[in-house]
Amino acid sequence: MAAKNAFYAQSGGVTAVINATACGLIQEARRYPERIGTVYAGRDGIIGALTEDLIDTSRESDADIARLKYTPSGAFGSCRYKLKSLEEHKAQYERLIEVFQAHDIGYFFYNGGNDSMDTAWKVSQISEKLGYPVVCVGIPKTVDNDLPLTDCCPGFGSVAKYVATSMREAGFDVASMARTSTKVFVLEVMGRHAGWITAACGLASEGAGEPPHILLFPEVPFDPERFVARAKECIDRYGYCTVAVSEGLADASGKLIAEAGGKDAFGHAQLGGVGQVVAQLLKDRLGHKYHWALADYLQRSARHIASKTDVDQAYALGKAAVDLALAGKNAVMPTIDRKSDSPYLWEIGVAPLKDVANVERKMPRDFISDDGFHITDTCRAYLRPLIEGEDPPPFRGGLPDYVRLKNSAVPKKLGEFKL
Repeated sequence: MAAKNAFYAQSGGVTAVINATACGLIQEARRYPERIGTVYAGRDGIIGALTEDLIDTSRESDADIARLKYTPSGAFGSCRYKLKSLEEHKAQYERLIEVFQAHDIGYFFYNGGNDSMDTAWKVSQISEKLGYPVVCVGIPKTVDNDLPLTDCCPGFGSVAKYVATSMREAGFDVASMARTSTKVFVLEVMGRHAGWITAACGLASEGAGEPPHILLFPEVPFDPERFVARAKECIDRYGYCTVAVSEGLADASGKLIAEAGGKDAFGHAQLGGVGQVVAQLLKDRLGHKYHWALADYLQRSARHIASKTDVDQAYALGKAAVDLALAGKNAVMPTIDRKSDSPYLWEIGVAPLKDVANVERKMPRDFISDDGFHITDTCRAYLRPLIEGEDPPPFRGGLPDYVRLKNSAVPKKLGEFKL
């Protein structure tokens, strides 16, 4: 049977290691030229497929593909664009299949989070109905670490390492100045509904009184009175208070503490500024000077301090996606299966896309302390292996030396398609 081409796309918020997944996938595909012809990448995610804006990765050298493993962000461009339901907008899915057919694409790899796994699942369904079978494999990626059926998600371990390191370093800073200056420091991190990144900040604290003193999770309804009382207790005891808070912090009614207004392309509320809100609350109630910081894109793009565990897993999942596709496994997602905490052992597993799509995994209650303000030893045992190991990129002139691909366009064969 003649070799079929493959389509790969990156979706949603990018990470420090999503390109490591692309590296693993492309390198593995190049090992089987008799079965996989060319790996095409979608320029700016699924939009590249809909608009027939494809990138020919065969034009990139083996050396540059290898450098992807050390380069953050999405090398081919990503997007926040959610395909509508099959019933609501069948034309979008028909267009995907039309593009795949025009370019002899028999493999579809979609690298993303919850919504992306839903897209991969839908494509697997519609391809059969339209009579052009495509092997569809979703590849997990999300700094939020909230996909089900996988022990962890690529991107999270490196964010966890970054925020824990930042909290430890900022804690030293605040402690040294607290007597005459700032007594309150708040770090706002990502996490819309799940507090995994906030929990990772807690790894910086290994003994009583060490920062962070308070963690505010989206899984625990925010109680201003309890929070202020705990902060005052920390300041009285340690001379200062450090806080890590999730962007998705909400009150008992479910109302977000800092909703900026508006929605993103996936229909999610735009968030931002909760760090300042809780810092100002302490200023108003306790009168102390504060500083707050927003980790924002810095936390997810910090390849210079990536977790080696995270890099290795991201690469392995890209490679596994190709192996699954070549084995004829359709509508599946490769997963990380943990075998042991200490020593940390893991292997590649597999899960059906239909059981992953649009399902969100939040922090287990036994990962959060009884008072709701910190993490438990059980949580530490889960988190610590994910941040371990260093795998720095090469440096040139004192700065990380990252690759920029040529991203050569594939000639179009079809008419224009309006999004």
